[in-house]
Amino acid sequence: MTDKAKYIIDYLDEILKDARCALNYSKDYELVIAVMLSAQVTDNAVNKVSDVLFKRYPTLESLSQASYDDVCSIIKSLGLYKNKAQNVILIAQDILNNFDGKVPSSKKDLMSLRGVGNKTANVVRCELFSLPEFPVDTHINRISKRLNIAKENDDINTVEAKLKKVFPRDHYIKLHHQLIHFGRTICKSLSPKCNECKLQKYCKYYKDNYLK
Repeated sequence: MTDKAKYIIDYLDEILKDARCALNYSKDYELVIAVMLSAQVTDNAVNKVSDVLFKRYPTLESLSQASYDDVCSIIKSLGLYKNKAQNVILIAQDILNNFDGKVPSSKKDLMSLRGVGNKTANVVRCELFSLPEFPVDTHINRISKRLNIAKENDDINTVEAKLKKVFPRDHYIKLHHQLIHFGRTICKSLSPKCNECKLQKYCKYYKDNYLK
């Protein structure tokens, strides 16, 4: 592990030791659906609608038979709600019909669920099965590029591969949660709190905006 990687790990452990998944769920399949719903919206927005959704349809069976129009009305505040409403029902059907009602652990099986891509599959593998994946959301993507771990034009898959190369495997899951919270609270897209951050010496954004 490089000095830079160790410094980042130590700093995030100092300020975000207990960072964890911010999505609310009580059943495995609820997490799959919540992560799918979180695309391009905040976790808080998802938690508000998922609370209503999972109370209205409390079982995988009831969710698989849910009214599309009703699901749309429940999650209408979310972006892309029409596609997401369809995916809610299809995911429930897929898990019931193809996996005996149990969320699968393999990435291939998870990505066979409608609306589930690489990032969602990775989050589920981390959260439900403690498998060492490093899901990259908009915050992690931004921070990785500001800290010169990835290049500005790298796509999400490239960023993920570079993060896995820089950091030890046993830190992937914890760092995933820490970096998300770091991006929400300090390394924001607009008006980041650079004066509060101890990663200035590694940060391209800080050097470009404060040292010129």
